[in-house]
Amino acid sequence: MSQRVLITGATSGIGLATARHFARAGARLVLTGRRPDRLEAVRKELPDARVVAWDVRDAEGLLRLQREQPDLFDVDVLVNNAGLALGTEPIHEGNPDEWDVVLDTNVKGLLRLTRAVLPGMVRRGHGHVVNLGSTAGRLVYPGGAVYCASKFAVRAISEGIRMDVHGSGVRVTNVEPGLVETEFSDVRFRGDHERAAKVYQGYQPLTADDLAETILWCVQRPPHVNVQELVIYPTAQATVGMVAKRG
Repeated sequence: MSQRVLITGATSGIGLATARHFARAGARLVLTGRRPDRLEAVRKELPDARVVAWDVRDAEGLLRLQREQPDLFDVDVLVNNAGLALGTEPIHEGNPDEWDVVLDTNVKGLLRLTRAVLPGMVRRGHGHVVNLGSTAGRLVYPGGAVYCASKFAVRAISEGIRMDVHGSGVRVTNVEPGLVETEFSDVRFRGDHERAAKVYQGYQPLTADDLAETILWCVQRPPHVNVQELVIYPTAQATVGMVAKRG
């Protein structure tokens, strides 16, 4: 693979695993993340990658990068991985500031970066946008209204982009995982590691590597094949909120 691949949120979890898998496949990587210490570790592990400190919520920072380093966005594949959830409180007890973080990251950040990358793909007549959605973009659960809304938006945006670039040769894939053991729950529970660990106890959840392999497989399909949506659950999970746990 000689493709140039831009991955957001590449300092941990699915993003980092995806970077590793694409690196092994021979891709030329552009990796973004918001945590300098994690970025430095990624730089050491993947020395051939181009590593850029940037938070997808930073609209001004994106404009600055477009002015100063426009070649960053000249890529064949964009993996919009950066995303998060915060809290499980019902709406009437929720924190609107946290809602802003979730929506700015999961929706507006994805939109802005896609807008920066997509014109070049359309102009060249090829490219692939991979969005990290969620099964929460299909089914809502108590305490998840805002996060689910953000992933419903990702699903709608993915479908809309696909229509907007129809006939251009650009492919769009929405990968929608169920339970994946990453830092996701640690972030959602605001650093309560014990509570986060319980989410993944008693069954085998998906791993970041499972998702990375899936993303790479989607991208490696022949140019005439577009995996439009891919829903992936651990075997122990039948649907949102329905998990077979041992003991």
